[in-house]
Amino acid sequence: MNSYLLLFRGGEAGMAAMNEADRGQHIHAWGDWMDALRAQDQMQGGEPLGNEGAVLSQDGQMVHDGPFAEGKELVGGYLLISAENLDAAIAISKGCPIFKTGGTVEVRPIHNFARP
Repeated sequence: MNSYLLLFRGGEAGMAAMNEADRGQHIHAWGDWMDALRAQDQMQGGEPLGNEGAVLSQDGQMVHDGPFAEGKELVGGYLLISAENLDAAIAISKGCPIFKTGGTVEVRPIHNFARP
């Protein structure tokens, strides 16, 4: 098995437009999806991310409040999953509830580099 990082972007506007009952159902759908991944030993970890933070540049000498991405591009959370290959990781990602609120999922392989 290989490890993949799923980065969740956007969806905040879609969530904000939902009434309280729909928002609760949507959050429940996230829980169901992640519980199914755990049950299949595909989820290694993950958490939502806060909106505050910092962006460093110039060898760490410049620190800016951030992140600065547009709301639709802001990374709101992540999951670390196990999958046989990229196609399998993409297939897992297609079940993500974020698509119902207009968000996106970026799927990235985790490379394990051997150290000498």
